Amino acid sequence: MSQSLSAPLLLAVPLAPLVGSVLAGIWGTAFGGNKIGRTGSSAWAIVGVLVSFLLSAYVFKSVVFEGSTFNETIYTWMVVGGLKMEVGFLIDSITAMMMCVVTFVSLMVHIYTMGYMAEDEGYDRFFSYISLFTFSMLMLVMANNLLQLFFGWEAVGLVSYLLIGFYYKKPTAIFANMKAFLVNRVGDFGFILGIGLIAAYTGTLNYSEIFAKLPEIQNTMLPGTGWLLVTVTAICLFIGAMGKSAQFPLHAWLPDSMEGPTPISALIHAATMVTAGIFMVSRMSPLFELSDTALKIG
Repeated sequence: MSQSLSAPLLLAVPLAPLVGSVLAGIWGTAFGGNKIGRTGSSAWAIVGVLVSFLLSAYVFKSVVFEGSTFNETIYTWMVVGGLKMEVGFLIDSITAMMMCVVTFVSLMVHIYTMGYMAEDEGYDRFFSYISLFTFSMLMLVMANNLLQLFFGWEAVGLVSYLLIGFYYKKPTAIFANMKAFLVNRVGDFGFILGIGLIAAYTGTLNYSEIFAKLPEIQNTMLPGTGWLLVTVTAICLFIGAMGKSAQFPLHAWLPDSMEGPTPISALIHAATMVTAGIFMVSRMSPLFELSDTALKIG
């Protein structure tokens, strides 16, 4: 681990857009008395994402050009038996690249939104949502454990539900966000089954510890079946990726999701959320590589 990457610096990456989201969502709307107004809402949201992008670019430089890495637990939420529920960051080349992609695309969408949504009544609320989405996506890609990955996974799903149904008085928007929510739950059911199998047979949710224990379970059979545990687990995880990345047959929600404002398509459906499944499969590649069946399905 390089000294150039520290926990406070990495914490600032996801927290900066979260602060912008809270300010725009509370003090920029009628809920908080509209104290900072439309200009303040957009300004705080953009500054938050800009800070996150600049820090992500620094992390990318440190990882790619200086060989820096980071893999530490930041906070232990609880311990259930021997299973630790933690918040932590794993920073390597794939994470650094995704951090830059997420923050740069988000920054461009924030700037574009200033003009596109200028006359919209939900201007402040929209900025709050897209900044919250950026926070959620960063927590997903920076995670060093499956619990935090699942938190980010569900958080981006929740925010996409809010954004697709942004015009909540339109029946078509209500139908579209409900369809997206339900289809994604199908994928998420498989995803959480996969996480459960990993926790049950390895006793950990931390990536490094899971990968270290894979040789011990690679020939283990799922009780009551003739299937390899690693194959079933990998397929369950891939079902989650199918839903999030809108792959057949869990792609049906994507066309209807265009009911939301246009910037959502750029932020969620083209560049960031639909890549979450691909990122997860890449991150869990040591598991997938142990199963020829899972690789063929993927």
